[in-house]
Amino acid sequence: MEEKIICVNRQANHEYFILERVEAGIELEGAEVKSLRQGNVNLKDSFCVVYNGEMLIKNMHISLYGNAGAFNSKDAKRDRKLLLHKNEIIKLKSKVEQKGLTLVPLKLYFKQALIKMELGLCQGKHTFDKKNSLKEKDIKRDKERQINSYR
Repeated sequence: MEEKIICVNRQANHEYFILERVEAGIELEGAEVKSLRQGNVNLKDSFCVVYNGEMLIKNMHISLYGNAGAFNSKDAKRDRKLLLHKNEIIKLKSKVEQKGLTLVPLKLYFKQALIKMELGLCQGKHTFDKKNSLKEKDIKRDKERQINSYR
């Protein structure tokens, strides 16, 4: 299966411990799909909530598509419905109600002709956790540089 990544939420890896990953479809309008094909999307401050038995994504910014005309949605940050089975929504809702867990979109991608979103069930990191992860990343990068310099 071919996946073409549209957008990745890099800040999520820095801000959260990712405990579980879930794939979900997303309900979009035609002009939004055209805008996504151009890569005009931002997942930076977006998050997911369960409302009336439906999973919604909030604060995901999809820029307006210029050639859409009168049928263009005027609100770039509107709430969008995520397509999941009811039992998946119930399972995720029960986990989110635990202390300190949240649902964060990690990436948006094309899977064949469909647009899919990878959600992460996440736990927030403390400042010292972020510093440790940055330190480990620097150590790993230095090791790779030293290995490459000997080749």
